Amino acid sequence: MATSYLFEAYTIIKKNYNELVLTTRKDLIFAKKQNLLNMSKIIVWHNPRCRKSREGLAAAEKTAKEKGLNLEIRKYLDNPPTEQELKKVLQWLGLKPIELVRTKETVWKENFKGKEMTDEQIIKAMVQYPKLIERPVVIYNDKAVLARPADKVLELFS
Repeated sequence: MATSYLFEAYTIIKKNYNELVLTTRKDLIFAKKQNLLNMSKIIVWHNPRCRKSREGLAAAEKTAKEKGLNLEIRKYLDNPPTEQELKKVLQWLGLKPIELVRTKETVWKENFKGKEMTDEQIIKAMVQYPKLIERPVVIYNDKAVLARPADKVLELFS
């Protein structure tokens, strides 16, 4: 008799577990189709050699942990953004391209300082010389901040 109750309990648990797994799988497939999975990730364009970038990364890591979000670190000197990515991020930042340029960099002074440049030309310069991009850029959903000072990361969630 006890075996019968155990079997029934096992059957109920297994059925509920299978329904849960099935529901979770359907939700995951839906989320992939709707491109909703990127919404749980903070992305940091980071240069590990820069103190301000390390501070911004630390703030992003803390925020990601508190909010239960994933964190993606993009070493943008090794993996530079494309023109399209830069344009999108500039839009999210609400900045003109020149406002994201590190104008004190030697590359800027030697090649671009004093020249009249269009926004397109400035973006192309940042793609060609990613060292010109001010850092750290922290991105969440369709928002971005230049995390200087580091606590600006919190603006992504206000």
